[in-house]
Amino acid sequence: MEYAKNILETIGNTPLVKINKLTQELPCLVLAKYETFNPGNSVKDRMALKMIEDAEADGRLQPGGTIVEGTSGNTGMGLALAAIVKGYKMICVTTDKQSKEKVDILKAVGSEVIVCPTNVTPDDPQSYYSTARRIADETPGGWYVNQYDNPSNTKAHYESTGPEIWKQTEGKVTHFVVGVGTGGTISGVGRYLKEQNPNVKVWGVDTYGSVFKKYHETGIFDENEIYPYVTEGIGEDILPANVDFSIIDGFTKVTDKDAAVYTQRLAKEEGMFLGNSAGAAIKGVLQLAVHFKPDDVVVVLFHDHGSRYVGKMFNDEWMRKMGYK
Repeated sequence: MEYAKNILETIGNTPLVKINKLTQELPCLVLAKYETFNPGNSVKDRMALKMIEDAEADGRLQPGGTIVEGTSGNTGMGLALAAIVKGYKMICVTTDKQSKEKVDILKAVGSEVIVCPTNVTPDDPQSYYSTARRIADETPGGWYVNQYDNPSNTKAHYESTGPEIWKQTEGKVTHFVVGVGTGGTISGVGRYLKEQNPNVKVWGVDTYGSVFKKYHETGIFDENEIYPYVTEGIGEDILPANVDFSIIDGFTKVTDKDAAVYTQRLAKEEGMFLGNSAGAAIKGVLQLAVHFKPDDVVVVLFHDHGSRYVGKMFNDEWMRKMGYK
């Protein structure tokens, strides 16, 4: 009989799916690495499990302990599923800009959820970074995951996502495009692919209000680049240790409006019911059109599922209120 021993064994080996209508003006083949097939419906399941396994191995996480993490939702979901199977308590700290669906989903899988204000600096005691760290310190048996600086994040994608893409494209991949948040996906996948073929180009999708693009181009961390934005799951107001800028060939920035509009278009024109960052990612691919040639194989990674955004990007009233429709 063929079956998984538990839900964690179903993580990974997600399909590549051709994009047809939205990319018909491009000269190349565009394939989506479709990460919603993971059990927690996002790419973050991969690194969540890896971070827990590595912390168990070196003693940072003890049996019966409490996992604490600051999350925009998807990492929390991946951690929560692993916590259930492995017998840990889960505390998720998030921000008030995240969708209600994300908070409800985390509660549905037994996590305690604490919501912090978005519009504060990272070192503010009220920020979700500071709050998660404090709770972990104050909780007996608490372990602060810190996905931003935890090297197991990048390692998960170097060991699984990167090799899958290389195998699935039979080594023909020429470009990898992905939204950048913690940096684990772009750095892990990018490093693996460039080790196989140094000519593979790695492009990050950034958002307006985030520091990545300017920092990559100038080496300057410009606080004037930082302001609140709507797009969820990509961009940062910090420089996570997991973002290896030497792996990345360039960034393209996508507006909040374009990210939302293209999230809807993916659903209505490709049948791909995906999250907000997927809209940003596919618009990023279109903005990079000048870099693609007829024989190229472009892989774009789609992080999470549309069910997390039913009250936002898939709600026409919300879209009108935001001026996106």
